[in-house]
Amino acid sequence: MSESSYPLLIALGANLPNGTTPPEQTLALALRDLAAAGIGPLVPSRFYATPCFPAGAGPDYVNAAVAAPMPPGLSPADILALLHRIEADHGRTRETRWGMRSLDLDLVACGDAILPDAATQAHWRDLPPEDQRRLAPDRLILPHPRLQDRAFVLVPLCDIAPDWRHPLTGQTIAAMTAALPPEARAELRPLPDGFSACQ
Repeated sequence: MSESSYPLLIALGANLPNGTTPPEQTLALALRDLAAAGIGPLVPSRFYATPCFPAGAGPDYVNAAVAAPMPPGLSPADILALLHRIEADHGRTRETRWGMRSLDLDLVACGDAILPDAATQAHWRDLPPEDQRRLAPDRLILPHPRLQDRAFVLVPLCDIAPDWRHPLTGQTIAAMTAALPPEARAELRPLPDGFSACQ
């Protein structure tokens, strides 16, 4: 797949059931909802089991990623609003930063878009870990500023968009994945019937 054909990258995750619906089914339903909203054709990754962070804080997560063409007439802000609506439809509430959730849909990238500008994106990307835990941006930052740090985002993205290149750092998804500590990559366990391009 070429990044020009599939510039929209979204990460999915969940570790709480939505009523009686388990996390992996919620992710599948979220993909259905994205398609129903006109996002597509969708190119989904495998689903992965990922340890809760911090360790022991809750059930394991199910993580995945999806790529799609950027829908005509929709801005990144429109896409983000759609993701938040789908999250709410599946029981997501925003009470605790980095807390457990029934569905998390993160807008990772829209092609080579840099929002709101290069300096702001770099500021949030380079934020020290202790500040990452307590501070949250008040606007959409693209590419997602924590992208390069998160195995649970990079490993699924490697299934579907290994050649996508960060517009500021120049690193591909494959290179960012390879730069992760091996133990971080090893924590992700593919659920049955999948294949990872980067492991």
